[in-house]
Amino acid sequence: MSKVTLRRKVIGKGRSSLFLDMYPPVVHPDTGILTRKHYLKIYIYNKPKTELERAHNRETIELAETIRARRQLEVQNRRFDFLSSRMLNGDFVSFFEDQRAKRKTGNAENWRMSVNYFKSFAGEKLLFPHINETFCEEYADYLLSAPGIGRRGRKISKNTAVSYFAKFRATLKEAYRKGFLASNLGEIVESISPKDTHREFLFLDELQNLTDAPCKSEVVRKASLFSALTGLRFSDIHSLEWKELRGSIGNYFIQFSTDKTGSAEFLPISDQAYGLLGEKGDGKVFKGLKYHNVDNILPDWLKTAGIDKHITFHCFRHTFATLQLVLGTDIVTVSKLLGHRDIKTTMIYVKIVDKLKRDASHRIKLDFGKNWLSVA
Repeated sequence: MSKVTLRRKVIGKGRSSLFLDMYPPVVHPDTGILTRKHYLKIYIYNKPKTELERAHNRETIELAETIRARRQLEVQNRRFDFLSSRMLNGDFVSFFEDQRAKRKTGNAENWRMSVNYFKSFAGEKLLFPHINETFCEEYADYLLSAPGIGRRGRKISKNTAVSYFAKFRATLKEAYRKGFLASNLGEIVESISPKDTHREFLFLDELQNLTDAPCKSEVVRKASLFSALTGLRFSDIHSLEWKELRGSIGNYFIQFSTDKTGSAEFLPISDQAYGLLGEKGDGKVFKGLKYHNVDNILPDWLKTAGIDKHITFHCFRHTFATLQLVLGTDIVTVSKLLGHRDIKTTMIYVKIVDKLKRDASHRIKLDFGKNWLSVA
């Protein structure tokens, strides 16, 4: 029987690299050569001296054991794609095409068209590492804009957009299951609701009520309010480290290093947002934050605050965008703060604000009496 064992190799500077030992050896999908070792490109300290180093070892070994268990199942089922650097940095569009090809009957045509619409948005090639929450959000907005890419240029319906995006999410889940994506975006990214066409958000008084209400988890509370104050999505908040927070009172900002170019990007944040984080530390800012905990805790917190809305974590980003526009921030600035590649993506929030203004315009009513018959 095939067996996958987690082992370590000393690499110097008091560290050891973790790797998987597969016995018997398996055939490498790229080279055809029998392969026994698979390095995970993560390390641990041989003799941890600080609590930070000990925590690093615990979390790294836990991660490595999770990967080992997944690889054990894959080896037993003779699936060795995880060894392929070509696949790890491979083309998501091709992967989407492969998923479509597996659907021979039933909704095969629907899958074919969902791939075509994805290509019309992303192009013919897209590497796995370039897919993140922002990309998925913008693709959902693209589908909701009802594009028509066929010969007749006929726009798609809302339900069709729902269907196409569902297939995209299913493909994301499969890509994560096979180890091509670092996070399970198919679960994190919200589906397009066929019934709810607007983006749910909190008014300022509701956000204040939520701030005042007790929450079972302090890390969920801080992360949620930080998202509402900065517009950051869950993946950004989850990975945010203290070393990325810079500046001083009146000039705090987050410094990111982009994956594509390695260049620095800056997101200014308010003093209140920075103060929400508490005393500065090391490593991740929101330690212990997990998406499934947010899903479990958020509904009770909202109920305690007296808020009867279907609010997910991503709605805090919507709240930030909507409130910025309501309070007078221009659309170009909001678009840049949200990190949108195209200002058209931000326009959906303008529609929300316009509707709020129209509703407000009808709230002041007077009784003109009999002498004002010409007034409707």
